[in-house]
Amino acid sequence: MKKDFVIRILFIEHSVEEAEQIISLLRNTGIAVRPARATAADQVQAALAELEPDLVMFDPANGAVALPEVVRMLDAHGSDYSLLGLVGSLDNREVAELFEQGVHGVAARGMPGQLLAVLRREFEALQTRRQLRRLEATQRELERRCDALLDSSRDAITYVHEGVHVRANLAYLETFGHESFDDLLGMPILDMIDAADVDEFKNLLRGHTRQEKLPNQVSLRARRADGSPFDATVEFAPATFEGEPCLQIVFRRQLVDPAALEQLQRDPVTGLYNRTHMLECIDHAVIDAAKGKKGQSLLLIEPDNWTVLVNSIGLAKADELLAGFSDRVRMLLGADDVAGMLAEHTLGVILAPRADEAIREWIAKLQHGIGSEIFDAGARSITVTASAGGSLLGEKNANTELLLNQASQALRTAQSLGSSQVELHDPAAREKADEERERYWLDLLGKALEGEGLMLYHQQTISLQDAEGDYSEILLRMNGPQGEVLPGFFMPIAEKHGLTGAVDRWVLDQTIKALQQRESLGQPTTFFVKLTAASLEDASLLKWLGERLGQAGLKRGRLVLEMTESKVMTLLRPAQEFVTAWKKLGGRFALEQFGSGLNSFQLLNHIDADYLKIDRSYMADLPQHPENQKKVAELCQQARSLKKQTIAEWVEDATSTSLLFAAGVDFVQGNFLQVPQRLD
Repeated sequence: MKKDFVIRILFIEHSVEEAEQIISLLRNTGIAVRPARATAADQVQAALAELEPDLVMFDPANGAVALPEVVRMLDAHGSDYSLLGLVGSLDNREVAELFEQGVHGVAARGMPGQLLAVLRREFEALQTRRQLRRLEATQRELERRCDALLDSSRDAITYVHEGVHVRANLAYLETFGHESFDDLLGMPILDMIDAADVDEFKNLLRGHTRQEKLPNQVSLRARRADGSPFDATVEFAPATFEGEPCLQIVFRRQLVDPAALEQLQRDPVTGLYNRTHMLECIDHAVIDAAKGKKGQSLLLIEPDNWTVLVNSIGLAKADELLAGFSDRVRMLLGADDVAGMLAEHTLGVILAPRADEAIREWIAKLQHGIGSEIFDAGARSITVTASAGGSLLGEKNANTELLLNQASQALRTAQSLGSSQVELHDPAAREKADEERERYWLDLLGKALEGEGLMLYHQQTISLQDAEGDYSEILLRMNGPQGEVLPGFFMPIAEKHGLTGAVDRWVLDQTIKALQQRESLGQPTTFFVKLTAASLEDASLLKWLGERLGQAGLKRGRLVLEMTESKVMTLLRPAQEFVTAWKKLGGRFALEQFGSGLNSFQLLNHIDADYLKIDRSYMADLPQHPENQKKVAELCQQARSLKKQTIAEWVEDATSTSLLFAAGVDFVQGNFLQVPQRLD
């Protein structure tokens, strides 16, 4: 209840003192009251006219006016009200009789809390009823105005209920060649759609019936009363007509100059189609493939080492180079091929149906043409190579998002193999291609484990609470054909082939050596090392760790093993046993992505973690999200009460660091504070 409301109360009460006690109770609670009191029927009538009460509190023992007479006078007055019975104590029989005679609630004098609760409830219900009436009046006025606007609108607008016209404006009648709405009354909307688009439009109407989200705009061909067709864009919006849910449909003729439309679809730098139109072309190709069209393909083409090229010629000349590169692609396009920009320097090409070998020949010809060309970029002349990745398009992958993902993955794979490479995804031979790529990376990983292909980086974790010593996160990398490769690329393959345990042991062994070296130099350091699920279930790992730590002679707590909260939740029992045994060896444990679950702290009843690494989702644009700041502070407060230390990862600006310090975070980590460095 808002405290700035003044409640007008009429007491039909024999005792002034009793009424004053209730008024005093209300005012002491902060409720403003404008009271009146009546002890006879004429006084009730006068008070109703003068006060126009919100609440009427009726004492059955007033001895002068009966409740049925009060109800009759209130109804005759015509105002909305709440009538409360006012009794000394709650007696079931008396309360039932009062309700039977018309009261909305019963309040007991001897129970102040109950009296206040009933009064608040009835007053809020009264305010809600009044607000509803005001809203209904406003809605009627808005509907009247909308009706006037509808008739004056130049857009062709109709309202459809269960596929049938129930309302249309004059512009709609003119657009479709009808003289009056009587011609449309009861006519299905499908009669206004050209036969080629009827099925698609019918599916849209069915989707609306199933309460599915409709597209904002659809292009189709409509049909006038005389049968002549015209191109139109159609917009949909949910609406009501005479209290019934319906669909508002707006038809707009397509009157855009084709030449102007073509220009709007072009990328200003390359002259190829822009991203928006290119995606539409991909959608159309996918639809054709779903209908059985064979032989199409989507290619993604990028200049190799684009960042190096731009740095060498200068950013100002990058567009000139990209335009020249695009010209070489355009020269090879067939009459039915389509090319456009999909990203800053990524060209997309939809090749019309060709044999698989012809597609590879086209790419080879393009790469030869680009590689043999000398490109002018300002005063400089340079040579460029290109890598291509793509996917053949068929019924199996007739989905735009899937197709783009397959082509993008193929391009990244091609680039990882070197310059001027090609990788094509064939949905008909997907398993074979995946196995081939997997064998390549598996062989690379095996050689890395045997030789020097793996390397460690570390990123410093900064204490905000003046903790002694250095703290760092250990990060794994692998040498690839094009440079260092992140774990997200090769670890899934390692997991599939049971090599994650071997990778973990390599990382742990190298980390222990680094700790031992730092201890000998008088540089006390604590390293955080990620652990995979395979190691968690490896019965021999703890024994091996104990022996390695004993040989190194490290102090307790220098090595912190960590796993994500979600992974620990799925392996709760082995995780609990592992952490318990690990801590007996003097190790410590950290939970990553903490706070991402429904009740993350409940996990600490089973896992004795020393550090809680707050989920990185809370750090994204932290200064602009007060709700995230509040959540982080709550996590830190709970962690502190449990004597756990908190770490915030992915901290990317000074403002976030200050906010995290204020929230009580113990450690922060991120590229803003220090980029990862090689572990010497």
